[in-house]
Amino acid sequence: MVKSYWKYEHSKTFGLVTSSSSNVVWSPDEDVHKGTARSTGAGRAVVPAEEEIFCWDVKKGEILSRWKDSGCASEVTCIAKSKADPDIHAAGYGDGSIRLWDARTATTVISFNGHHSAVTTLAFNTSGVRLASGGQDTDVIIWDLIEEVGLYKLRGHQNQVTGLHFLDVHADEREDEETHATDETQGRNKDLGMHVDHVGFLLTTSKDALIKLWDLSTRHCMETHVAQTNGECWSMAVSQDHDSCIIGGNDGELKVWSVDVQGLRETSTQLNQDIARQYLKDRGTLLRQSKDKTTGLAYGPRDKYIAAHGSDRSIDLWRIRTNNEVQKTLARKRKRRREKSTAIGANNMQMNDNVDEIEWKSEDVSSAEVSDVVIPYVIIRTSGRVRSIDWINTKMGQTLQLLVSASNNELEVYDIHTKSKEKKMKSNEPAGYDRTFSVDLPGHRTDIRSIALSSDDRMLATASNGSLKLWNLNTQSCIRTLECGYALCSSFLPGDKIVVVGNRNGDLEVFDIASSTLIETLKAHEGPIWTLHVHPDGKSIVTGSADKTAKFWTFQIVQENIAGTKRTTPRLKLVHNRTLKVSDDILSVRYSPDSRFLAVSLLDNTVKVFFTDTLKLFLSLYGHKLPVLSMDISYDSKLIVTCSADKNVRLWGMDFGDCHKALFAHQDSIMQVSFVPHNQDGNGHHFFSAGKDRMLKYWDGDKFEQIQKLEGHHGEIWAIAVSRTGDFVVSASHDKSIRVWKQTDEQIFLEEEREKELEELYENKLTMSIEQDAENVEEQGEAIAATKQTTETLVAGEKIAEALEIGMTDLDLIMDWNETKALSQNAARPQRNPVFLAYGNQSAEAHVLSVVQKIKAAALQDALLILQFEKVPALFTFLRKWADRQWDMPLTCRILFFMLKTHHRQIIASKTMRPMMDGIRESLRRALQQQKDVMGFNIAALRFVGNQVKDRGTWNYVDESQWGDEETKGKEKKKRFFVDVA
Repeated sequence: MVKSYWKYEHSKTFGLVTSSSSNVVWSPDEDVHKGTARSTGAGRAVVPAEEEIFCWDVKKGEILSRWKDSGCASEVTCIAKSKADPDIHAAGYGDGSIRLWDARTATTVISFNGHHSAVTTLAFNTSGVRLASGGQDTDVIIWDLIEEVGLYKLRGHQNQVTGLHFLDVHADEREDEETHATDETQGRNKDLGMHVDHVGFLLTTSKDALIKLWDLSTRHCMETHVAQTNGECWSMAVSQDHDSCIIGGNDGELKVWSVDVQGLRETSTQLNQDIARQYLKDRGTLLRQSKDKTTGLAYGPRDKYIAAHGSDRSIDLWRIRTNNEVQKTLARKRKRRREKSTAIGANNMQMNDNVDEIEWKSEDVSSAEVSDVVIPYVIIRTSGRVRSIDWINTKMGQTLQLLVSASNNELEVYDIHTKSKEKKMKSNEPAGYDRTFSVDLPGHRTDIRSIALSSDDRMLATASNGSLKLWNLNTQSCIRTLECGYALCSSFLPGDKIVVVGNRNGDLEVFDIASSTLIETLKAHEGPIWTLHVHPDGKSIVTGSADKTAKFWTFQIVQENIAGTKRTTPRLKLVHNRTLKVSDDILSVRYSPDSRFLAVSLLDNTVKVFFTDTLKLFLSLYGHKLPVLSMDISYDSKLIVTCSADKNVRLWGMDFGDCHKALFAHQDSIMQVSFVPHNQDGNGHHFFSAGKDRMLKYWDGDKFEQIQKLEGHHGEIWAIAVSRTGDFVVSASHDKSIRVWKQTDEQIFLEEEREKELEELYENKLTMSIEQDAENVEEQGEAIAATKQTTETLVAGEKIAEALEIGMTDLDLIMDWNETKALSQNAARPQRNPVFLAYGNQSAEAHVLSVVQKIKAAALQDALLILQFEKVPALFTFLRKWADRQWDMPLTCRILFFMLKTHHRQIIASKTMRPMMDGIRESLRRALQQQKDVMGFNIAALRFVGNQVKDRGTWNYVDESQWGDEETKGKEKKKRFFVDVA
């Protein structure tokens, strides 16, 4: 009989505030859009959390919603908010996919997949109907959010794209047209220009140190400049009126560029572009205080401030002066130059003329130096290394707010005080700032090095450098946070009321959970305490250290005097009773469940097994090539499993010390192994292993087989803990997350798991080979098709081909039957394909249409590319039938035009396709004309209803006295009556 195993699946993730893989975005509260007062005062922070996106209420420190796509395991690499709808957010992922999220429902609206590697930057246009994405594959892709397709791919950069921004030079004009438009002006605009339909321009930067300006209407690069002479471009920010941009580079340099918006506006309305004209001009350089690379830039509210940060713990803020302030600065400079020239030679008239000419030129604000326009304002010192920033658009006031995401798993909000005019005139002191809100309690600041479960599996203790946290596993909430040293190991003591922590400086710290206090600190060892383990009888504990000793401590209850009183209180105390000295540093110690043996792993790659009572050597286990980092003994004390930095797991017998099996388990160092603590389901010899390759694996220690591979972490796994019941496993990683893997009722078989792994490997190789072939055949040019073949598109293409095949067979069958029926009325109906009968005896054209409609719009074009040309006539046959019946005309037209564009040459060369194309053209024209008439009638009706509503809702208010005078004058004259005829 084939043996089955219970399957483990990812259940919960907690301990994560924000990950450092992406930027953060601030979003206003929902009730702000409705015009009411803000509920929490701080808005919402949309932050990355590995493969999820968290929406935090920064003031309350609560998660409002979690956005997760169950089909995506890649981490979030960038987030962007729509300018048209603040509740729509775009998220780029590490596998090159993009998802649009609706914050109101926390669901995915659209999914795209076009990049071959991680998406690094995203940008919406002003109207919110276009999305630009840049990736590590050096490509920029423009997406149409209405049709849900990738329009084209822009190529020109030679390295990772780091900045994107749409330049919508007609945005102000469109707003004026929307607010003040009449029928006359609308008609005039249509006659005047092409700028109404102009797509706009795109500004891009990359690590190749170039800044490029793209014309999206012609899909070509207009200008290319070297933005940084000393290295890469790391970030870009564009002002709200699009007339200036700043690019961050190495050594704390910020390059300021001016954008000729008026020139771009003129270019968009002209057919012939002025080649000699330059639209980007270098205005100068700003220097940050720190000399590292500038990874983030942001223009503040109303373009009055600029924030920049690197990877250190500071944020530089600059203030942009007003035109009056700049003119005063230029006037002071002129005065100084005049005084200097007068001192040198007052009689030199020519010099004075030159000075006057310089003064006249310098009066223009646009020609002023950058240092005269942008001045340092304040430097904000943060508690952790800054990963990302975003401005918080507050109400009109004297305070600026900045949202900061730190790389140490923390969110902060800073209030920057703006100077009043009086202070501005009196002193030049930098402005002050306060940290008003922070979200830091739900997670550790540093990597979790040790985790321990309570005896009832309800509480979890996690220890890191500086903090010990206690978690409720049912609610995933942090119930205690205690300060500790650099923790390397930890454990609950019997009763689950006390936690012992071993530190890197050799101290043992004993914490009382109920009172949240440090009971005792013992100087236990001279070196780091790498490991500790509680004796199975619960009366003692052993610690192992780098000072080559293992020390044994017993628990004693002593009566301690209460200060200021004669009363005493019982207190737990650790008493050292004996010491085991070994030849090398101890990395791990473990008692056997029957208390007979103590296993000790040493830095010399060996494991020594001692008798617990006499501490005499029983076994020496040799075989690992690198030090054993962790080990565990099975419930029956018959097997010991060891893991090492040599990537191997070894199973040994505790009777003779023979190596049963050596398994190459992970692709990197294995940090911990742990047996299932019981044998209720016959899984007492099953164990888990976790390594630096981000994998958690489940093994059968009797058959020496891998049962399951658990993927989910995005960093090295440092520690794991198996529950007493074996129902779940908890793992902690370098990505700051704590994950719970629960045992399910689903059974798995080893053969099926191997088949699934082979299928995944085959699919990955297939998609990679298709992508490589596509890159080899791909046409050269700045703008190419935005296509990417995935497993989803391959399956969709096969479904279309299969539907066309059985559909054409059915059409021929029905046609033959109709011919037979015309000759003989009693002809029997033919036996159709069972697929049609299963769907209620539907027609072939309806079945093919339903298959195509089920394919996502974003994957439809890539699926159609898989079809061979021999399938195109069959597809066109069904397109004609859909056009005749007016079924889903947008989809019909989209498929038709895409196939015509893709197979244009073959269609022209084919004689059989011409009559088919003529038939489709006639049917399509007729159907589209009918739809056009219906749409025109509906638009006219809506305009008429809108005008009626507008007339009824408009009231004129006049002065009463003036109205009375006009009324008396009107009585003397003959009255006129006006009648509206509709």
